[in-house]
Amino acid sequence: MARKGKVVIDRELCKGCYLCIRACPSKVLEKDNKINSGGSYPSVPVRPEDCIACGNCYEMCPDVCIQVFELGEASA
Repeated sequence: MARKGKVVIDRELCKGCYLCIRACPSKVLEKDNKINSGGSYPSVPVRPEDCIACGNCYEMCPDVCIQVFELGEASA
């Protein structure tokens, strides 16, 4: 069974480099259409139910604004 996860992004710290979007094998993240206070369009989880808690987005983030939580096994 696949792992189930949750991604939390601090939208105010995100500078919009989108390395996390490119690193996500499940296509959970996309560019937000709302600007943050720093003038960037941050990444946002648009398909959170598809997160497998792989941690790729966390590893790629140069600003350490992403947290990944493992929620257990996904049910079939």
